[in-house]
Amino acid sequence: MTQIIQQQKTLIERIYPWIIAVLALLVLLVTNGLATTGITAFDESLLKEFGWSRGQLKLRDLITLFTAGMLAPFAGVLIDRIGVRRLLLTGSVLFAALYYAYGQIHSLAQMYLIHAGFGVVLVCAGINVSVIMVSQWFVRLRGRAIGIALVGSSLGGVVFPPLALRLIEAYGWRGGFQLMAGFAIVLLVLVLLLARRPEEKGLQALGAGSTSNGATGASKDDVPYAVALRTGSFWALTFVAMTTFYSILAMASHLFLHMRDMGFDPKTAGSALGLLFGLGLFSKFLFGFLADVLRPKLVFVANVVVMLTGLLLLSSFDRNLVWYGIVVTGFGWGGLYTMIQLQAVNNFGVTDAGKILGTITALDAIGGGLGIWLTGVMFDRYGNYHMAFYILCGLLFLALLASTQVRREIGVARVRRAAQAA
Repeated sequence: MTQIIQQQKTLIERIYPWIIAVLALLVLLVTNGLATTGITAFDESLLKEFGWSRGQLKLRDLITLFTAGMLAPFAGVLIDRIGVRRLLLTGSVLFAALYYAYGQIHSLAQMYLIHAGFGVVLVCAGINVSVIMVSQWFVRLRGRAIGIALVGSSLGGVVFPPLALRLIEAYGWRGGFQLMAGFAIVLLVLVLLLARRPEEKGLQALGAGSTSNGATGASKDDVPYAVALRTGSFWALTFVAMTTFYSILAMASHLFLHMRDMGFDPKTAGSALGLLFGLGLFSKFLFGFLADVLRPKLVFVANVVVMLTGLLLLSSFDRNLVWYGIVVTGFGWGGLYTMIQLQAVNNFGVTDAGKILGTITALDAIGGGLGIWLTGVMFDRYGNYHMAFYILCGLLFLALLASTQVRREIGVARVRRAAQAA
C-alpha cells in the first residue's frame, strides 16, 4: 500500500509541474493577450468613434506599461508576502471588471484610467509572477517550461484579434469589450483550482537537487539583488530587454493600422497580427527547448540577430516583403522573449529572481510603452511609419552588441571571495 502511494506521489510530481506551466500559459494568454495585443483589434473602431489621433490613442499603452513598470519591482516582495496564488486571483478579478468597464468609456480620461488599472493587472498576473510560479516548480527542464508558459503571450495575439473583430461586427465595439471580460472570469476559476506552490501540495520541484545546462535551484551561489545591480551582465540584459520590447510593441501595436494604411482589408490586417504572434508562439517553445540542449547565450544572441533581420525587411515598406518581415520578426522575438526571462534566472539564480526580473520588467515596460506611443506620435507628425521603423532597426543593432556582454554570474561572488582569502 505504501509503495502504491509513493508511486502515485511520484507520478503527480512528474505531471503537476507541467500543469502549472500550462496554467501560466493561460494566465499570459488572457492578461497579456487582452491588455497589449488583442486590444489592437479595437483601435480602428475607437478612432472612428471618438476622432482621436493615433498618438492620443497609443498613449494608453504607455500608461499601462509605465504603471506596470513602476510597480514591477514590488512584485518580488508581494510574492514573498502574499504568494503567487493571491496575486493571480487579485489580477483576474480586477481585469474582468476593467475590461467590462472599457465598453462604457466616453472620454480619453476614462480610457487612460482603465489602462492604469491594466498596469496593476500585469504586475499581479503578468510575466514576472508567471515566470516565478513556473520556476518554483522546475529545476530541470526550466527552459522548456518557461517557453511553454510564455507561449501564452503570443497565443493571445493569435486568438483574440480575429475573435474581437467578429464580436465587433456582431455586437459593436462596446459589446465586444464586455463579452471578452468573460475570459478573465474563466482564468479566475482556473487559478482557484490549480495555483499552488510545491510545498503546499507536499511535492518537490521537477529535478530538485539536480542541475541541467545551467539551471539551478535556490543556493548559496545565487547572486543577491544588490550584487546583481553592480554587474555589467544585469545592465546589458536590461538594455536588450528595453530595446527589443520597445521595438516589438511599437511594431505589433501599430501593425493592424499599418497594414490598413498599405491597403489591406481588416481581415487580412488581423491575420498579420495572428501570423506575427503565431510564429512567436512556436519559437518561444522551440528556443526554450534549444536552451536546454545548447548554450543558452548562443541561443539568446541568435534570437537578436533574427529579430533584427525581420525588422530590416519590414523597414523596406515593400508589400512583397512585408509578410517575410512579419514571419522573421515574430520568430526572432518569440524566442528572445523566452531567453530574456531564462537568462535572468539562469545567470543570477532564483533566490532574488523576483526582484531582478521585477527591475528588468520595470525598465523594459517603460521602453515598450514609449515605443507604442512615440511610434504613434511619429506617424502623426510624418504621416507614415518610415522614421519610426528606421529607429527600431537602430535599437536592435545596439541590442545585438549588448547581448554579447551578458554572462553567467552565479558563483562568481563565491569564487572572488575564495581568491581573496587565498
